[in-house]
Amino acid sequence: MRFTVTRQNLHQGLASVSASIPTKTTLPVLSNILFETTEGGVWMSGTDLDVSIRVRVPAEVQEPGSLTAPGKKLQEITRELPDQPVEISTRSDQIELSCGRARFKLNGLPADEFPSLPGVTFESGIAVPGTDLQKLIHHTSFAVSSEESRPILNGVLWELRDGSMRMVATNGHRLARMGLATGPSEVPGTSFIVPPAALQQVQRLFKDVEEIQVSWDEGEGGARKNHLGFRSNGVEVYTRLIEGTYPNYEQVIPKDNDRIAVVEKRALESAVRRMAVVASDQTHRIRVTLEEDRMHLNVLTPDLGEGHDELELSYGGEAMEIGFNATYLLEVLRYMPTDEVRMTFKAPERAATLEPSVPEGDDPLDYLCLVMPLRLLD
Repeated sequence: MRFTVTRQNLHQGLASVSASIPTKTTLPVLSNILFETTEGGVWMSGTDLDVSIRVRVPAEVQEPGSLTAPGKKLQEITRELPDQPVEISTRSDQIELSCGRARFKLNGLPADEFPSLPGVTFESGIAVPGTDLQKLIHHTSFAVSSEESRPILNGVLWELRDGSMRMVATNGHRLARMGLATGPSEVPGTSFIVPPAALQQVQRLFKDVEEIQVSWDEGEGGARKNHLGFRSNGVEVYTRLIEGTYPNYEQVIPKDNDRIAVVEKRALESAVRRMAVVASDQTHRIRVTLEEDRMHLNVLTPDLGEGHDELELSYGGEAMEIGFNATYLLEVLRYMPTDEVRMTFKAPERAATLEPSVPEGDDPLDYLCLVMPLRLLD
Protein backbone atom coordinates (compact mmCIF):
# COMPACT_ATOMS: atom_id res chain seq x y z
CA MET A 1 0.00 0.00 0.00
CA ARG A 2 1.26 3.48 -0.83
CA PHE A 3 -0.58 6.79 -1.02
CA THR A 4 -0.02 10.54 -0.66
CA VAL A 5 -2.42 12.73 1.31
CA THR A 6 -2.45 16.31 2.60
CA ARG A 7 -1.55 16.67 6.28
CA GLN A 8 -4.88 18.43 6.95
CA ASN A 9 -6.98 15.65 5.39
CA LEU A 10 -5.01 12.97 7.21
CA HIS A 11 -5.31 14.78 10.53
CA GLN A 12 -9.07 15.37 10.12
CA GLY A 13 -9.65 11.73 9.19
CA LEU A 14 -7.62 10.43 12.12
CA ALA A 15 -9.36 12.82 14.55
CA SER A 16 -12.78 11.64 13.34
CA VAL A 17 -12.00 7.94 13.61
CA SER A 18 -9.90 8.04 16.82
CA ALA A 19 -12.98 8.85 18.90
CA SER A 20 -14.16 5.26 18.42
CA ILE A 21 -10.90 3.74 19.70
CA PRO A 22 -11.33 2.33 23.25
CA THR A 23 -8.97 3.71 25.90
CA LYS A 24 -8.43 0.24 27.36
CA THR A 25 -8.82 -3.04 25.49
CA THR A 26 -7.63 -6.64 25.75
CA LEU A 27 -7.76 -6.88 21.94
CA PRO A 28 -4.67 -5.05 20.57
CA VAL A 29 -6.15 -4.54 17.08
CA LEU A 30 -8.91 -2.32 18.55
CA SER A 31 -6.22 0.27 19.38
CA ASN A 32 -5.51 0.46 15.66
CA ILE A 33 -7.12 2.21 12.70
CA LEU A 34 -7.76 0.21 9.54
CA PHE A 35 -6.50 1.83 6.32
CA GLU A 36 -7.99 0.58 3.03
CA THR A 37 -7.20 2.21 -0.29
CA THR A 38 -9.96 2.92 -2.79
CA GLU A 39 -10.06 4.76 -6.09
CA GLY A 40 -8.99 8.34 -5.39
CA GLY A 41 -8.97 7.95 -1.63
CA VAL A 42 -8.44 5.97 1.56
CA TRP A 43 -11.00 4.60 4.00
CA MET A 44 -10.04 4.83 7.69
CA SER A 45 -12.02 2.73 10.19
CA GLY A 46 -12.04 2.46 13.98
CA THR A 47 -14.25 0.52 16.38
CA ASP A 48 -14.76 -0.43 20.02
CA LEU A 49 -17.09 -3.27 18.88
CA ASP A 50 -20.17 -1.24 19.88
CA VAL A 51 -19.67 1.94 17.84
CA SER A 52 -17.71 2.00 14.57
CA ILE A 53 -16.61 5.04 12.54
CA ARG A 54 -15.51 4.94 8.90
CA VAL A 55 -14.20 8.02 7.07
CA ARG A 56 -13.13 8.42 3.44
CA VAL A 57 -10.21 10.82 2.86
CA PRO A 58 -9.14 12.00 -0.63
CA ALA A 59 -5.66 10.71 -1.49
CA GLU A 60 -3.43 9.95 -4.44
CA VAL A 61 -3.09 6.15 -4.39
CA GLN A 62 0.08 4.70 -5.93
CA GLU A 63 -0.32 1.11 -4.68
CA PRO A 64 -3.56 -0.41 -3.35
CA GLY A 65 -3.58 -2.30 -0.07
CA SER A 66 -4.71 -2.35 3.56
CA LEU A 67 -3.19 -2.45 7.05
CA THR A 68 -4.02 -1.45 10.61
CA ALA A 69 -1.77 0.97 12.54
CA PRO A 70 -1.80 2.51 16.06
CA GLY A 71 -4.53 5.18 15.92
CA LYS A 72 -3.65 7.48 18.80
CA LYS A 73 0.07 7.52 17.96
CA LEU A 74 -0.64 8.34 14.31
CA GLN A 75 -2.94 11.14 15.39
CA GLU A 76 -0.31 12.60 17.73
CA ILE A 77 2.39 12.41 15.03
CA THR A 78 0.16 13.97 12.35
CA ARG A 79 -0.80 16.84 14.66
CA GLU A 80 2.89 17.89 14.85
CA LEU A 81 3.81 17.43 11.18
CA PRO A 82 4.61 20.41 8.92
CA ASP A 83 1.84 21.46 6.55
CA GLN A 84 3.16 19.44 3.60
CA PRO A 85 2.01 16.33 1.69
CA VAL A 86 2.31 13.11 3.70
CA GLU A 87 3.40 9.89 2.03
CA ILE A 88 2.26 6.68 3.68
CA SER A 89 3.45 3.23 2.66
CA THR A 90 3.61 -0.25 4.14
CA ARG A 91 6.33 -2.85 4.37
CA SER A 92 5.11 -6.19 5.72
CA ASP A 93 3.14 -5.28 8.91
CA GLN A 94 4.86 -1.93 9.35
CA ILE A 95 3.50 1.46 8.28
CA GLU A 96 5.95 4.11 7.11
CA LEU A 97 5.12 7.80 7.14
CA SER A 98 7.18 10.64 5.66
CA CYS A 99 6.47 14.37 5.56
CA GLY A 100 9.12 16.95 4.70
CA ARG A 101 12.23 15.70 6.47
CA ALA A 102 10.30 13.72 9.12
CA ARG A 103 10.23 9.92 8.91
CA PHE A 104 8.33 7.45 11.11
CA LYS A 105 7.84 3.69 11.20
CA LEU A 106 5.13 2.14 13.33
CA ASN A 107 4.33 -1.53 13.87
CA GLY A 108 0.88 -2.46 12.63
CA LEU A 109 -1.29 -5.58 12.41
CA PRO A 110 -2.73 -7.36 9.35
CA ALA A 111 -6.05 -5.98 8.06
CA ASP A 112 -7.76 -9.37 8.37
CA GLU A 113 -7.40 -9.19 12.18
CA PHE A 114 -9.60 -6.08 12.26
CA PRO A 115 -13.26 -6.81 13.21
CA SER A 116 -15.75 -6.74 10.33
CA LEU A 117 -17.96 -3.66 10.30
CA PRO A 118 -21.75 -4.23 10.58
CA GLY A 119 -23.44 -5.36 7.38
CA VAL A 120 -25.64 -2.29 7.02
CA THR A 121 -26.23 -1.24 3.42
CA PHE A 122 -27.52 2.22 2.56
CA GLU A 123 -29.50 1.12 -0.51
CA SER A 124 -32.63 1.05 1.65
CA GLY A 125 -33.47 3.17 4.68
CA ILE A 126 -34.36 6.83 5.04
CA ALA A 127 -32.90 10.30 4.58
CA VAL A 128 -33.18 12.56 7.63
CA PRO A 129 -32.54 16.34 7.77
CA GLY A 130 -29.31 16.83 9.72
CA THR A 131 -30.63 19.74 11.81
CA ASP A 132 -33.70 17.72 12.85
CA LEU A 133 -31.64 14.76 14.01
CA GLN A 134 -29.22 17.04 15.89
CA LYS A 135 -32.15 18.74 17.61
CA LEU A 136 -33.72 15.45 18.75
CA ILE A 137 -30.43 14.12 20.12
CA HIS A 138 -29.53 17.38 21.89
CA HIS A 139 -32.86 17.78 23.67
CA THR A 140 -33.35 14.16 24.82
CA SER A 141 -30.12 12.17 25.22
CA PHE A 142 -29.16 13.95 28.47
CA ALA A 143 -31.97 12.05 30.23
CA VAL A 144 -30.68 8.48 29.66
CA SER A 145 -29.88 6.29 32.63
CA SER A 146 -26.30 5.41 33.58
CA GLU A 147 -27.35 2.58 35.92
CA GLU A 148 -26.54 -0.90 34.62
CA SER A 149 -29.47 -2.53 36.43
CA ARG A 150 -31.92 -1.51 33.66
CA PRO A 151 -29.94 -1.67 30.38
CA ILE A 152 -32.98 -0.72 28.28
CA LEU A 153 -32.93 2.75 29.88
CA ASN A 154 -29.22 3.14 28.96
CA GLY A 155 -30.37 3.99 25.41
CA VAL A 156 -32.46 6.60 23.62
CA LEU A 157 -35.70 5.35 22.05
CA TRP A 158 -35.97 6.57 18.45
CA GLU A 159 -39.40 6.10 16.89
CA LEU A 160 -39.97 6.52 13.15
CA ARG A 161 -43.55 6.98 12.06
CA ASP A 162 -45.09 8.04 8.77
CA GLY A 163 -44.76 11.81 8.79
CA SER A 164 -42.89 12.18 12.09
CA MET A 165 -40.05 10.95 14.26
CA ARG A 166 -39.59 11.08 18.01
CA MET A 167 -36.86 10.48 20.58
CA VAL A 168 -37.42 9.61 24.24
CA ALA A 169 -34.95 9.11 27.10
CA THR A 170 -35.49 8.49 30.81
CA ASN A 171 -33.76 7.15 33.90
CA GLY A 172 -37.02 6.57 35.78
CA HIS A 173 -36.73 9.87 37.70
CA ARG A 174 -36.77 12.33 34.79
CA LEU A 175 -37.83 11.97 31.17
CA ALA A 176 -37.38 13.96 27.94
CA ARG A 177 -39.52 13.46 24.83
CA MET A 178 -39.31 15.38 21.55
CA GLY A 179 -41.09 14.92 18.22
CA LEU A 180 -40.66 16.50 14.79
CA ALA A 181 -42.67 16.34 11.57
CA THR A 182 -40.73 14.77 8.68
CA GLY A 183 -43.23 14.56 5.84
CA PRO A 184 -44.48 11.32 4.25
CA SER A 185 -42.14 8.32 4.22
CA GLU A 186 -42.23 4.99 2.40
CA VAL A 187 -40.57 3.25 5.37
CA PRO A 188 -43.00 1.43 7.69
CA GLY A 189 -43.07 2.63 11.30
CA THR A 190 -40.22 1.22 13.37
CA SER A 191 -38.18 2.03 16.48
CA PHE A 192 -34.66 1.56 17.82
CA ILE A 193 -32.98 1.84 21.22
CA VAL A 194 -29.73 3.64 20.42
CA PRO A 195 -26.74 3.95 22.80
CA PRO A 196 -26.03 7.62 23.62
CA ALA A 197 -22.31 7.09 22.78
CA ALA A 198 -23.29 6.53 19.14
CA LEU A 199 -25.56 9.57 19.11
CA GLN A 200 -22.70 11.69 20.49
CA GLN A 201 -20.60 10.64 17.48
CA VAL A 202 -23.48 11.52 15.13
CA GLN A 203 -23.68 14.96 16.79
CA ARG A 204 -19.93 15.46 16.48
CA LEU A 205 -19.36 14.17 12.95
CA PHE A 206 -22.51 15.46 11.24
CA LYS A 207 -22.61 18.92 12.82
CA ASP A 208 -23.37 21.00 9.72
CA VAL A 209 -24.76 18.31 7.43
CA GLU A 210 -27.96 18.97 5.48
CA GLU A 211 -29.06 15.35 5.08
CA ILE A 212 -28.06 12.10 6.78
CA GLN A 213 -28.79 8.67 5.34
CA VAL A 214 -29.98 6.21 7.99
CA SER A 215 -30.23 2.46 7.49
CA TRP A 216 -30.39 -0.72 9.54
CA ASP A 217 -29.68 -4.37 8.91
CA GLU A 218 -32.62 -6.64 8.15
CA GLY A 219 -33.12 -10.21 9.31
CA GLU A 220 -35.26 -12.82 7.63
CA GLY A 221 -38.70 -11.57 6.66
CA GLY A 222 -37.70 -7.97 7.37
CA ALA A 223 -37.17 -8.55 11.09
CA ARG A 224 -34.79 -5.96 12.47
CA LYS A 225 -31.37 -7.19 13.50
CA ASN A 226 -29.17 -5.21 15.85
CA HIS A 227 -27.21 -2.52 13.97
CA LEU A 228 -27.96 1.00 12.79
CA GLY A 229 -25.90 3.05 10.33
CA PHE A 230 -25.59 6.80 9.61
CA ARG A 231 -23.86 8.17 6.49
CA SER A 232 -23.14 11.57 4.96
CA ASN A 233 -20.31 13.12 2.91
CA GLY A 234 -17.93 10.17 3.16
CA VAL A 235 -18.43 9.65 6.91
CA GLU A 236 -20.17 6.56 8.31
CA VAL A 237 -21.16 5.73 11.89
CA TYR A 238 -22.40 2.26 12.85
CA THR A 239 -23.77 1.22 16.22
CA ARG A 240 -24.96 -1.89 17.94
CA LEU A 241 -28.55 -1.39 19.14
CA ILE A 242 -29.79 -2.18 22.64
CA GLU A 243 -32.11 -5.17 22.47
CA GLY A 244 -35.42 -5.37 24.32
CA THR A 245 -38.73 -3.58 24.68
CA TYR A 246 -38.71 0.02 25.84
CA PRO A 247 -41.16 0.79 28.69
CA ASN A 248 -44.49 2.40 27.77
CA TYR A 249 -43.43 5.98 28.49
CA GLU A 250 -46.86 7.40 27.58
CA GLN A 251 -48.26 5.74 30.71
CA VAL A 252 -46.09 7.81 33.04
CA ILE A 253 -46.76 11.17 31.35
CA PRO A 254 -49.63 12.76 33.31
CA LYS A 255 -52.65 13.83 31.26
CA ASP A 256 -54.64 15.44 34.10
CA ASN A 257 -52.20 17.94 35.65
CA ASP A 258 -54.46 20.95 36.22
CA ARG A 259 -52.20 23.30 38.19
CA ILE A 260 -50.26 25.38 35.68
CA ALA A 261 -47.40 27.80 36.28
CA VAL A 262 -45.51 29.83 33.67
CA VAL A 263 -42.09 30.99 34.82
CA GLU A 264 -39.07 32.69 33.32
CA LYS A 265 -36.49 29.97 32.68
CA ARG A 266 -33.34 31.88 33.63
CA ALA A 267 -34.82 33.15 36.89
CA LEU A 268 -35.93 29.66 37.95
CA GLU A 269 -32.61 28.15 36.89
CA SER A 270 -30.65 30.70 38.95
CA ALA A 271 -32.83 30.19 42.02
CA VAL A 272 -32.60 26.38 41.85
CA ARG A 273 -28.84 26.58 41.37
CA ARG A 274 -28.53 28.75 44.49
CA MET A 275 -30.66 26.33 46.53
CA ALA A 276 -28.64 23.35 45.23
CA VAL A 277 -25.52 24.71 46.97
CA VAL A 278 -27.10 24.05 50.38
CA ALA A 279 -29.05 20.90 49.39
CA SER A 280 -28.06 17.43 50.63
CA ASP A 281 -25.27 15.76 48.63
CA GLN A 282 -27.28 12.52 48.72
CA THR A 283 -30.82 13.61 47.76
CA HIS A 284 -30.29 17.14 46.30
CA ARG A 285 -33.79 17.78 47.68
CA ILE A 286 -35.36 21.24 47.49
CA ARG A 287 -38.86 22.20 48.63
CA VAL A 288 -40.99 24.20 46.18
CA THR A 289 -44.09 26.01 47.45
CA LEU A 290 -46.58 27.42 44.94
CA GLU A 291 -49.10 30.10 45.79
CA GLU A 292 -50.83 32.76 43.71
CA ASP A 293 -48.25 34.29 41.31
CA ARG A 294 -45.35 33.31 43.57
CA MET A 295 -42.95 30.38 44.03
CA HIS A 296 -40.96 29.82 47.23
CA LEU A 297 -37.87 27.61 47.20
CA ASN A 298 -36.54 26.24 50.48
CA VAL A 299 -33.69 23.97 51.53
CA LEU A 300 -32.96 22.61 54.98
CA THR A 301 -29.91 20.36 55.42
CA PRO A 302 -29.41 19.65 59.14
CA ASP A 303 -25.62 19.27 59.08
CA LEU A 304 -25.07 22.23 56.72
CA GLY A 305 -27.71 24.94 56.98
CA GLU A 306 -30.73 26.30 55.13
CA GLY A 307 -31.70 28.57 52.25
CA HIS A 308 -34.75 30.42 50.98
CA ASP A 309 -35.58 32.19 47.70
CA GLU A 310 -38.72 33.28 45.93
CA LEU A 311 -39.82 34.08 42.38
CA GLU A 312 -42.70 35.85 40.74
CA LEU A 313 -44.53 33.79 38.14
CA SER A 314 -47.92 33.23 36.59
CA TYR A 315 -49.87 30.77 38.77
CA GLY A 316 -53.52 30.79 39.77
CA GLY A 317 -54.07 27.29 41.15
CA GLU A 318 -54.41 26.08 44.73
CA ALA A 319 -51.38 26.42 46.98
CA MET A 320 -49.20 23.31 47.13
CA GLU A 321 -45.80 22.05 48.25
CA ILE A 322 -43.69 19.60 46.25
CA GLY A 323 -40.13 18.28 46.56
CA PHE A 324 -37.65 17.96 43.67
CA ASN A 325 -34.14 16.73 43.05
CA ALA A 326 -32.43 20.03 42.16
CA THR A 327 -29.97 18.30 39.79
CA TYR A 328 -32.75 16.79 37.67
CA LEU A 329 -34.64 20.08 37.60
CA LEU A 330 -31.53 21.98 36.44
CA GLU A 331 -30.80 19.42 33.71
CA VAL A 332 -34.30 19.74 32.29
CA LEU A 333 -34.23 23.56 32.42
CA ARG A 334 -30.85 23.63 30.64
CA TYR A 335 -32.37 22.01 27.55
CA MET A 336 -35.60 24.03 27.42
CA PRO A 337 -35.51 25.91 24.08
CA THR A 338 -37.68 28.89 25.15
CA ASP A 339 -37.29 31.81 27.56
CA GLU A 340 -40.41 30.82 29.50
CA VAL A 341 -41.33 27.38 30.82
CA ARG A 342 -44.82 25.99 31.35
CA MET A 343 -44.90 23.72 34.42
CA THR A 344 -47.88 21.54 35.31
CA PHE A 345 -48.67 19.83 38.61
CA LYS A 346 -51.41 17.65 40.11
CA ALA A 347 -50.35 16.72 43.64
CA PRO A 348 -47.14 16.56 45.74
CA GLU A 349 -46.70 12.85 44.97
CA ARG A 350 -47.44 13.09 41.23
CA ALA A 351 -44.99 13.81 38.38
CA ALA A 352 -44.59 17.41 37.21
CA THR A 353 -44.11 18.31 33.53
CA LEU A 354 -42.07 21.10 31.98
CA GLU A 355 -42.73 22.29 28.42
CA PRO A 356 -41.62 25.25 26.31
CA SER A 357 -43.96 28.24 26.66
CA VAL A 358 -44.30 29.50 23.09
CA PRO A 359 -45.46 33.08 22.36
CA GLU A 360 -49.00 33.34 21.01
CA GLY A 361 -49.11 32.90 17.24
CA ASP A 362 -45.90 30.83 17.08
CA ASP A 363 -45.98 27.13 16.17
CA PRO A 364 -46.11 24.88 19.25
CA LEU A 365 -43.06 22.71 20.01
CA ASP A 366 -43.53 18.99 20.57
CA TYR A 367 -41.19 18.84 23.56
CA LEU A 368 -41.98 17.63 27.04
CA CYS A 369 -39.87 16.86 30.10
CA LEU A 370 -41.06 15.14 33.23
CA VAL A 371 -39.57 15.20 36.72
CA MET A 372 -40.69 12.82 39.46
CA PRO A 373 -41.16 14.46 42.88
CA LEU A 374 -39.24 13.64 46.05
CA ARG A 375 -41.08 12.91 49.27
CA LEU A 376 -40.90 15.88 51.64
CA LEU A 377 -39.83 15.20 55.20
CA ASP A 378 -41.49 17.46 57.75
